[in-house]
Amino acid sequence: MASNQHIKRSKRIRKKLKKVNAERFRLSIFRSSKNISAQIIDNKNNKTLITATSVNKKNKGKKKSEKTTDVAQILIKKALEKKITNVYFDRGGYKFHGRIKTLAEAIRKGGLRF
Repeated sequence: MASNQHIKRSKRIRKKLKKVNAERFRLSIFRSSKNISAQIIDNKNNKTLITATSVNKKNKGKKKSEKTTDVAQILIKKALEKKITNVYFDRGGYKFHGRIKTLAEAIRKGGLRF
């Protein structure tokens, strides 16, 4: 369960990002202790356009960092098919290190700009 501070931090970050980036899609991250997932969301229409997650049978037994790079590759592939290149990164209250940083760097290398 998320702590009260985590919820406040994520709302504060998201509020600031939405003001600055009204015309771009949002890349939202969720991290659990074992898995990670990412979504590209259209805030104007309140729709999830693309989603990628590490929760599947292929990833069983892999390291967390390997799961993270797999999620990044899946997300990049789907985004480029829909011709999405500019997004803004909503880290959702998580600190920018570890798996979050690995995911962001892999997505940047793949061609998405944020």
